[in-house]
Amino acid sequence: MSKRDYYDVLGVSQNASEGDLKKAYRRLAMKYHPDRNPGDTDAEVRFKEAKEAYEVLSDPQKRAAYDQFGHAGVEAGGGGGGGPGGPGGFGGADFSDVFGDIFGDIFGGGRGGSRAFRGADLRYRMEVSLEEAVQGVEREIRIPTQVRCDACEGSGAAPGSQPQTCPTCKGHGEVRMQQGFFSVQQSCPRCSGSGQIISDPCRKCGGKGTVADQKTLNVRVPPGVDTGDRIRLSGEGEPGEQGGPPGDLYVEMVVKPHPIFTRDGADLRCDIPVSMTTAALGGELEVPTLEGRVSLRVPAGTQSGKVFRVRGKGVKPVRGGTPGDLLCRVAVETPVNLTGRQKKLLEELAETLEHGGEHHSPRGSSWLDSVKSFFEGMKF
Repeated sequence: MSKRDYYDVLGVSQNASEGDLKKAYRRLAMKYHPDRNPGDTDAEVRFKEAKEAYEVLSDPQKRAAYDQFGHAGVEAGGGGGGGPGGPGGFGGADFSDVFGDIFGDIFGGGRGGSRAFRGADLRYRMEVSLEEAVQGVEREIRIPTQVRCDACEGSGAAPGSQPQTCPTCKGHGEVRMQQGFFSVQQSCPRCSGSGQIISDPCRKCGGKGTVADQKTLNVRVPPGVDTGDRIRLSGEGEPGEQGGPPGDLYVEMVVKPHPIFTRDGADLRCDIPVSMTTAALGGELEVPTLEGRVSLRVPAGTQSGKVFRVRGKGVKPVRGGTPGDLLCRVAVETPVNLTGRQKKLLEELAETLEHGGEHHSPRGSSWLDSVKSFFEGMKF
């Protein structure tokens, strides 16, 4: 039976990198490993096939010979000890690296020494005004943190005592176990990977070696941020354990509601109350912006709901680009608390407007015509 092409076996191209080969083999080994497929003959064949392909292609000399001569180039004594795989079926390939990754994922262990744990990330919710979000601001914040315990000087052991080397892992933080025919490592269950046992823990820190505290940080909020944006402060999260790196601090922005403006992406929106006479006769209005006041011309006959655009008076996006616009929506106000004289004048105005019909109220006349057609088409 002819052998399959090694590149096809791993599912990679002929110019695949060493990393690509390793990833492909790791995936297949996880899928077809005999310990995961007991009694499955096909899986065992696939596993051996993948192992042989990786053993050849991961060796630069064997790979060059295979690329030039095919299987014949690596079967004619090229294995250095029984063909691909050599003694024990592993040949010259560094399978400890591959399977260290595989079983490190399964059991949570690492290679060599006690384990270091990265500190947890922290989140801080910062409220800013719309003006601060648009223009940028610097803020001081205080966040909880962990500092070295001064009672035990960070050892975790009570004053006068010392941590003892874990008798189970001999201080390595890991123990070796057998997984099928592979020898793998996992975190020591007795010391949880620290390599040490504290029989008399410090009363102040409870054996952790750190105590709760607070620290002050300066946060620069760039112009243009919006609700949901996050600022990452690298290394300002919780400290790591066993010498591990600290986590990060994520400052999440929350823009407080504004009494005048609402934000719509890069644009700002606002409602502008306009008197009935100004809407009918036209006029000039002063409109507020975040940079000061601007003049807005309202043409005669402006209807309620009309939107005027003031270009460039919106928000400049935090990631760059042109500023948005200010969108002003007209809200025509109906007069209230009228005097007798004012009511009389409006009644006289209404009489004159009625004679003009659609000349004065084109939308009203059109709507009335639509309503009339609607009722005429209904069957009662």
